[in-house]
Amino acid sequence: MILRVGIASDHRGVHIKARLLQTLTAAGFDVSNEGTDSSEPVDYPDFAMKVAGRISNGELDRGILICGTGIGMSIAANKFPGVRAALCYDEVMVEISRRHNDVNVLCLPGDLIGERPIDDLVLMWLRTEFEAGRHGTRVDKICSLESTVNTTSEQSTDCTPAQKSSVTSRAN
Repeated sequence: MILRVGIASDHRGVHIKARLLQTLTAAGFDVSNEGTDSSEPVDYPDFAMKVAGRISNGELDRGILICGTGIGMSIAANKFPGVRAALCYDEVMVEISRRHNDVNVLCLPGDLIGERPIDDLVLMWLRTEFEAGRHGTRVDKICSLESTVNTTSEQSTDCTPAQKSSVTSRAN
């Protein structure tokens, strides 16, 4: 089976995304470019939504998201049911994210990756299989949490300024 992979970035990851599109296509993956293709400033959640939404509804098998730190993309992508997004930037994180957590969206830090062999990291991530076993039980628990939280939560998922200050005051 050929993996269907969606890739997107904000303006800070355009250069890496362009290179990865070529690498992944040459490696035989079915790749869809979900934007942006410009260095003009854009909002990363708009692009995380494109890939994560397609993962969530089964149109894509895996996704790759790139922003300045990878953190924002990871947060946005994890809002979608069935998405397990992780920020990874080295071989150990890439391999373990797949083997132990069945991560289906790889988030990369465009500004922080430096001279690391990003193509090799992404290919390793795409080719690494999930081990299942005890890890499968844990991923199943995560999926169960997701459905429980989504169906029993009485709080709104909106992040209004009032809720932000409420969360901040509870944390202090």
